[in-house]
Amino acid sequence: MAELNLRAVGGARPDTVWLRYTSFRQWPTWSPYIVRVRVPAESLAEGVRGTVRSFLGITASFLVESVDEAERSWTWRVRFGPLRMRLTHEVRPHGEGTETRLRMRGPAPVLAAYAPLARLALRRLVAP
Repeated sequence: MAELNLRAVGGARPDTVWLRYTSFRQWPTWSPYIVRVRVPAESLAEGVRGTVRSFLGITASFLVESVDEAERSWTWRVRFGPLRMRLTHEVRPHGEGTETRLRMRGPAPVLAAYAPLARLALRRLVAP
């Protein structure tokens, strides 16, 4: 397993960025490759399972492992066939805006392929 860390800084307020993460309905608004989230809950919570569908028609299943509202961090596992990744997200105040961090663990080729999409999504996530 490999690990890759990404970050983005933008002008959105931390509360706004955290809401964008915790509301499943908002995921397609900041993540340009997600077109649909199917989940039996309105918001992020430990133990929630669901699927995300990409614009390429790829569907991946996920499990939210942990959510820490006070620290504004959460971890989930994503699976597409035999491919698996574990992603940990953090939201932190940064000047007049927000910094978000993403730690990804998984097969190195998968992380390398996903990183450009993740960078784009993180930049959109913290945009005002």
